Amino acid sequence: MFIDEFSSLPPIIPRGPIAILGLGGGTAARLLLHLWPERELIGWEIDEILIDKARDYLGLSELEGKNKHGGGLTIHIDDALSDANDPKGGFAGIVVDLFSNGDVLPVLKEAETWFKLRKRLRPGGRIMINCVEEQRRGHDDDETLQSTITGENHVLYAMSKAFPGEVNWRKLDQVNNKMAFTGPLPNLTQWSQAVPERLRKGTLQWKAFIQ
Repeated sequence: MFIDEFSSLPPIIPRGPIAILGLGGGTAARLLLHLWPERELIGWEIDEILIDKARDYLGLSELEGKNKHGGGLTIHIDDALSDANDPKGGFAGIVVDLFSNGDVLPVLKEAETWFKLRKRLRPGGRIMINCVEEQRRGHDDDETLQSTITGENHVLYAMSKAFPGEVNWRKLDQVNNKMAFTGPLPNLTQWSQAVPERLRKGTLQWKAFIQ
């Protein structure tokens, strides 16, 4: 499940707040705080009704405010791509989960967006995104997927403009999703040992994106 992958990000980023762009019902926030309760999360969601329902029925309000470990969740009902409410010094990590009609937002296929997101990071910070686009058939093996990915996955191409040589990706098992994150490819063995067992196999499958 791609939401689980977001919770593998903290071991490879510096200390500091993590942004969740596209908070939804708060699943990613809940998983992150379960594993890394000391982390400060700041979530953006444009749909106020969704947030209200998540507070009432999904326990989202339990995550808000500061917990006993010093972490917790702050929510902004606003445009996730606006930096108006960013903390001083920027984010240690940014999780991007922005969709419309089963596809990533069109603006995420534009390099300019990624240049702006890069400015919201503190030194050493990274961005991780669920970058699936509308389902396309016939590219099941890694070699074919890599050879066609620039033409098909506009998100990775746009990311590589803002982060040249620092985009990494993997295809999730049994689903069409592709995940990506920015920054130098970390030592995968060390990373895998820093996450829960259920995430270790996935952390070993990341590879550098080569255009």
